[in-house]
Amino acid sequence: MAAAVFAQPGSGARFDWGLTGAAELGRVCAVLVVVDVLSFTTTVEVAVARGMRVHPFPWGEQAAEYARRVGAVAAVGRRQTTPEHPWSLSPAALRTAPVVPDLVLPSPNGSAISAAASATGIPVVAACLRNARAVGRWLCERGYGSVDAPIGVIASGERWPDGALRPSVEDQLGAGCVLDSLSGVPGGLSVEAAMTLATLTSTPDVPAAVRGCVSGRELVEGGFAGDVEVAVQVGVSDVVPVLRQGVFSAV
Repeated sequence: MAAAVFAQPGSGARFDWGLTGAAELGRVCAVLVVVDVLSFTTTVEVAVARGMRVHPFPWGEQAAEYARRVGAVAAVGRRQTTPEHPWSLSPAALRTAPVVPDLVLPSPNGSAISAAASATGIPVVAACLRNARAVGRWLCERGYGSVDAPIGVIASGERWPDGALRPSVEDQLGAGCVLDSLSGVPGGLSVEAAMTLATLTSTPDVPAAVRGCVSGRELVEGGFAGDVEVAVQVGVSDVVPVLRQGVFSAV
């Protein structure tokens, strides 16, 4: 009985962190929303908006072999791109890379969470600052958000060098943007979801916060300021990438 409380029962929209949080909410929710602003879900939104189907895959050398098996192109690390192979986790790079029908997009956070969540059989939606409002609208239009059909919003977070979860500002704000559009769902927000929304409402300048947080500064200082600028465009997209049968595509 005590363990059941961790699923935040009695609410229509719930919030948790990382792979473990996704596994917990995936047991009881009717749909999961994965948020990885810098950069997996932002990159998914960019790719899907351009007509690509995105296959999430945990980070590792196996991604290239998997891509060969499914007839896709495997994205590489940001610093591993070449003129012949420009596809990577960089949303800025994917805005100009040639469109391919299928793209395997590995990452240790949002991609790994999405791939694991797909095994539950419930819909998994990729949300970021760019499409959070569209995602919330799509969920409400389909009747999600009651106590009987709850929504689980997952902030992916980052990783410390030892592999432990590092909660991240950008994903908390991205999740808050999704929850802002879900604040009127019939089942209401769990306390965890409400506190995440409160973080958003107390942030006067979301793009500035993302640029100035650890993850944003890491990318800027690494030479990828363009990725941050793509990611901080709030509410510019109506694309809702939904993961079904292992593939993100627009609905």
